[in-house]
Amino acid sequence: MRDALNSFIASMPSSGIRKFFDIVTEMNDPEVISLGVGEPDFDTPWHVREEGIYSLTKGKTFYSPNAGLKELREGIARFLNRRYGLSYDPKDEIIVTVGGSEAIDLCFRAMLDPGDEVIVPEPAFVSYKPCVRLAGGVPVVIDLKNEDDFKLKPEALEAAISDKTKILFLSYPNNPTGAIMTREDLLPIAKIVKKYDLFVVSDEIYSELNYSDGPHVSIASLPGMRERTVVINGFSKAYAMTGWRLGYAAAPAYIAAQLLKIHQYAIMCAPTTAQYAAVEAINNGEQDTAMMREEYNERRRYLLKRFRDMDIDCFEALGAFYVFPDISAFGLSSEEFATRLLHEQKLAVVPGSAFGASGEGHLRISYAYSLKDLKRAVDRIEAFIKCLT
Repeated sequence: MRDALNSFIASMPSSGIRKFFDIVTEMNDPEVISLGVGEPDFDTPWHVREEGIYSLTKGKTFYSPNAGLKELREGIARFLNRRYGLSYDPKDEIIVTVGGSEAIDLCFRAMLDPGDEVIVPEPAFVSYKPCVRLAGGVPVVIDLKNEDDFKLKPEALEAAISDKTKILFLSYPNNPTGAIMTREDLLPIAKIVKKYDLFVVSDEIYSELNYSDGPHVSIASLPGMRERTVVINGFSKAYAMTGWRLGYAAAPAYIAAQLLKIHQYAIMCAPTTAQYAAVEAINNGEQDTAMMREEYNERRRYLLKRFRDMDIDCFEALGAFYVFPDISAFGLSSEEFATRLLHEQKLAVVPGSAFGASGEGHLRISYAYSLKDLKRAVDRIEAFIKCLT
């Protein structure tokens, strides 16, 4: 028989995050603490769940419009304008997707021709480069540095641009580092993007989890950037709605129309029940988000202090819900460190190498878990380190 598999897909490695999650599952040990998955430990707020339930009792179980419920797109447009100063027409510039992940995939498939290059600053979430390749593009990596607060520097961006570069992919607040970029950081990046006539796909799924003194700033809000930027966001992180699988893309109408074509053929529409719940979240969920953000910030501060007390260099994350401690001083690769930590102390974290070569020597530790679990987890890290020294 002929080989049934696409050779590129067959050679693609599995997610480094899921690898450790699967090991934990196979261990089936109640003593294992897992800080590996970036999923809020909060339940979806009850008033949001209630709207989903109500939609079911009323028989609202049919397809929605391809782009999403009108009232949801209108709510998203108001939210983006209120929170980030972005103006999008809900009629033809906002598409509701199955998670932010689908929106990212749509962007690359709609915007890339074979051989087009996409600049991907790393460390970065594990799906970005594979999605570029799946769309026929070529990912070009920029290695970000701890000493630069894991921010994209304009000189590094300009050095990575070639005559094949089409898209700059941004992800701030960042997974896995927790880094953010301010308006002052983004202005020179925007200048270069315009100079070379590039486009930006900006994954802002953690935009509401910002612990700095200033607000989150979208690069699309800067002068001349709206028309060349697609903003990706969603409901998973800000509203604790991971399992509802709902995200969205906001883009100029001429780009959004092409995203919608692919969405129509591949997906049809996002889950209707989730959309009705999301209408409630986007319109009335800011207090819930503020409460969760406060809890995350307390956990963030606790972890940073504990790592300082252990003399472990840990970048001060100001966004998302991850810390990214540097464990290179212990003479183990990040994968070796994480593997031994799991088997010797029953604590699961993700090796930094899962997020690109520049993540080597670090661990990604999620604090989307209770403070009680975090205290137990750091105690285990401290015990493990004592065995190494």
